[in-house]
Amino acid sequence: MIEMGNTVLDEILETSRELESSTVSAHELGDRMATDELLDVVRHRDLLEVLVAEPLDRNDLEAQLDVSRATSHRFTRWLEDHDLAERVDNRFTLTGKGQAYADAVVRLERDLRAATVLAPLLESICERHREFVVAPFADGTVTTATPDDPYAPTFRFVQLLRGSETFRGFNTAPMLPPGLAEPSERLFDGRDVELIYLPEVVDVLFERYPDQLHEAIDAGHLTLRTREALPYGLAVFDDRVGVAGYDERTGMMRVFVDSDSAIARGWAERVFATYRDHSEPIRERTGP
Repeated sequence: MIEMGNTVLDEILETSRELESSTVSAHELGDRMATDELLDVVRHRDLLEVLVAEPLDRNDLEAQLDVSRATSHRFTRWLEDHDLAERVDNRFTLTGKGQAYADAVVRLERDLRAATVLAPLLESICERHREFVVAPFADGTVTTATPDDPYAPTFRFVQLLRGSETFRGFNTAPMLPPGLAEPSERLFDGRDVELIYLPEVVDVLFERYPDQLHEAIDAGHLTLRTREALPYGLAVFDDRVGVAGYDERTGMMRVFVDSDSAIARGWAERVFATYRDHSEPIRERTGP
């Protein structure tokens, strides 16, 4: 019997190691940077970013940043005073510390922008998992339910599913509300599908589509698995991956975020593999 006691947080931490090299909070590091120091680094983000690409001399810095000679002197003095760059052959080259600062500033802006875009999703999933979906889906397509179009996220999901020959994922609710999209047997027809659901969701599916599910399982098109806890909906298609958030009261999909980026696919593949390893296969199911 597979042990179901592993927490969802532990599993997500395991799958997100490539995105986060350390889980230590700044509060645990002892002396913290002063707020003015942090703001100073952010104010110089453009300077750090141009030097990440290549070392530059003063003329190139002034041209790329569109600043005066006096400002470029102030910038380079700040770099040298903080051991962030050194002059090599009359060009300013970031030190190891400078590279790390530049990377941190880029990540900060990326994550803040992503959190703004992904706000509807972050409000729909468990608080402990929010940080782990920001980086992979920073450039994703966000589809939200609105009063005028309450089924927009579901239609986006169906659109991607129709264009994919394979489909893997897990979900806290049936993927499609009954009668909303094409019949279940057509969704499984000709596709290689592997899904992980909560036990009660599996029961609902077999109540709704008993013949279709049995036929798809017997034909080898569908593999169903189950486990006791899932954090949100995850969908892995041929060319894109997506995450779904649900309304806890109605069970309706509130938001669907999808991406074709390599980092999103890598993250999704690792997450799905982890949940698959901690799930049980549905080997048999009696008819209705």
